[in-house]
Amino acid sequence: MSLTSALNTAQAIFRNTGEQTSVISNNIANDSNANYVRRSAVVTNTIFGATTVMTERAQQQALLMQTVGATSLSSGQDTLLKGLETLSSSLGGNDYELAPSTYMAELETSLQAFAASPGELSLAQTVVTDAQDVANSLNNAYATVQKLRSDSDADIESQVIKLNKLLADFQVANDMVVRATATGGDPNDALDRRDTLLKEISGIMGIDVVTRENNDVALYTADGTTLFETVPRSVTFSRTYTYGASTIGNAVYIDGVAVNAGQGGDTTAEGSLAALLQLRDDIAPVFQSQLDEVAHGLIEAFAETDPLGVAPDMAGLFIGAPGPLTSGTVSPGLAGTITVNPALVMASGGNPMLLRDGGINGAAYVWNTGANSGYSNLLQSYVAALNTNRAFDASTQLDTSSSVMTFATDSVGWLEELRSNATTAKENKTAFYERAFQTYSSETGVSLDEELSLLLDVEQSYKASAKLVATVDAMLQSVLEMAG
Repeated sequence: MSLTSALNTAQAIFRNTGEQTSVISNNIANDSNANYVRRSAVVTNTIFGATTVMTERAQQQALLMQTVGATSLSSGQDTLLKGLETLSSSLGGNDYELAPSTYMAELETSLQAFAASPGELSLAQTVVTDAQDVANSLNNAYATVQKLRSDSDADIESQVIKLNKLLADFQVANDMVVRATATGGDPNDALDRRDTLLKEISGIMGIDVVTRENNDVALYTADGTTLFETVPRSVTFSRTYTYGASTIGNAVYIDGVAVNAGQGGDTTAEGSLAALLQLRDDIAPVFQSQLDEVAHGLIEAFAETDPLGVAPDMAGLFIGAPGPLTSGTVSPGLAGTITVNPALVMASGGNPMLLRDGGINGAAYVWNTGANSGYSNLLQSYVAALNTNRAFDASTQLDTSSSVMTFATDSVGWLEELRSNATTAKENKTAFYERAFQTYSSETGVSLDEELSLLLDVEQSYKASAKLVATVDAMLQSVLEMAG
């Protein structure tokens, strides 16, 4: 080897070690960055020695897509479960102590006690108090449903705003990747940024990623709607600020196509948007209809009837409907307005003994015309009415023929079954996400031990190069000395 060749080799080694050290140092600096993909300096031998050719990015596209998909599923399930837990909280704890069905059971018990001792005013007052608890529980549950719908609507708006911003940022990152790839530049930092945005977008909306020429990508929703293709598509939504019983929320549109809501406890929702739509437009309205039908059933069960069968039935213990009720048909918002008839509340100047005698709606509805203190027929009929099958609306997704007591209990079961299924699904989808993320991270993340080991190898190369330069220097010095 000539001295010139030796110097060229040493110079190449210095250049290589410098670039390798830079890459390794950058890896070490991003050791804790979950969105950083490890780089490696790839070298090849030439006639001038080992020369660094390029910096490779340890990308695993299949694993990235698996992680993106797992993120969508986990996000959607988590969003749904939080909403179901909000509804469940309105029913109390594990014993459902705040549920209408719980208070209805207490009302039935107090009614039976009053029927056994119909002359006791205190027992009549207890029935009225328990009835007020039932009405309050329905009012509170109804308010929780409307708040959940309103909050979901607000969350949808914030998610749409965030999604539009992410798509705008994605366009910038994607353009940088395409430009660097087309011109032979280094797209790695832009790829890191683009992959990070992919994961964030997938938390809001399930996406399919299609890679095209020059590393360009297009994004489509799970149902095939174009979300991004060269430029982001417009995601639009108009928020509804006040929710009532019959309010219908606005749809979310992507490029003019409505986003579909998720379905089921193990929701089909991919991303938070579809799960929020499911809560707002499916689960909350169905639960509201169940509460309305419970209120409807209570008003019918305690309605006053004319002993002669001439006058129409009138609301008795419970009131709330502004007009006549249709059996087996939901009256939207009834659970939010049901209350105890003031004619029975002593604090309002009423007489709770009218529940025993009849006459809440006037003399035509009096059954105990002799004011007999032992009269209990009317009270017994109310107890029987609570457990008599009646028609319920099929939109409630419960049995269309059952007692109001059974229906109220089934409503709790419906919600808790959904929540149980959602909890199990969340555990499964979270485990899937964690496995996908760990697998992806192990393939693309930085191992500090490995990088430090590589740094020691580079150091040894540097030392060998330095020793080679020192040897060449000594040889040149000898030549100069011999030349005189």
